[in-house]
Amino acid sequence: MDVIINEVGLRDGLQNQPKIVSTDDKLALLALLEAAGLKHIEVASFVHPKAVPQMADAEAVVAGLDFGTSQVYSGLVPNLKGYDRGAAMGLQEFGLIMSASSTFSERNVKMSLEQSYQACSDVIKACLRDGNRARVYLSCSCACPYEGRIDEEVVIDIARQLLDVGAHEVSISDTIGAGSPNQIFDLTKPLISEYGARAVNLHVHDTRGTALAMVWAAYLAGVRMFDASIGGLGGCPFAPGATGNVATEDLVYMFNQSGITTNIDFEALEPAVAFSEKITISSLGGKSMQWLRSKR
Repeated sequence: MDVIINEVGLRDGLQNQPKIVSTDDKLALLALLEAAGLKHIEVASFVHPKAVPQMADAEAVVAGLDFGTSQVYSGLVPNLKGYDRGAAMGLQEFGLIMSASSTFSERNVKMSLEQSYQACSDVIKACLRDGNRARVYLSCSCACPYEGRIDEEVVIDIARQLLDVGAHEVSISDTIGAGSPNQIFDLTKPLISEYGARAVNLHVHDTRGTALAMVWAAYLAGVRMFDASIGGLGGCPFAPGATGNVATEDLVYMFNQSGITTNIDFEALEPAVAFSEKITISSLGGKSMQWLRSKR
């Protein structure tokens, strides 16, 4: 099985940016990402615009997609209302978020873990009914900004419940970039053994510079699906201390250099990084992109 990189720059990467990016610029960035070979892309979040103003144009972005290709587009939804919005636009793959930390859940979505699980279950069941797919991001899988390190058995137990109720995939998510390689291995290996490689995704932030090491540990555990954000864009508006996601170009470079197939052209990602810098008015790019630019 080849490695699949799920590009989340358009959603998770942009959601925390102070400068509102236009729909046209989002679609232009999408075209650059696709030109480099990315086929799995999270394009928008169907949340209330007051909560995340950057995602107010979710319907307009999805309306600009070409569903007649082999691309796999997904959208993040917080509840059934968000799911109905995304499904009405033609999306067939959805991301949900549940926390592994009770304190984080109560402070940020005003729900207990039990209530949050029920909300996720409702959307998962709607996806099963409609023939769609649901990925659940299990945020704070490694540590919580309020509780500290999260017990691994708690995370694995919640992941099992979500997969058993019908989620096609769970994403072990290090929301604040506080995890370690051995912790990621211990979280993903049991789930891979029980549910298979297609049931587990890894989503890590590079707050402490350990994201690539965590990705490699997950790969050794059997994970073959990874989230990444072009240029390292990102940061959760609801998680104090969270910085950007692991950079797409760093993941592509590492896997390509290791002889692991990604079907993505590393050098072709440079225009996407440059355009991301232009539309966000910020300096971006993982270590590999800095190297490529210095070489040129």
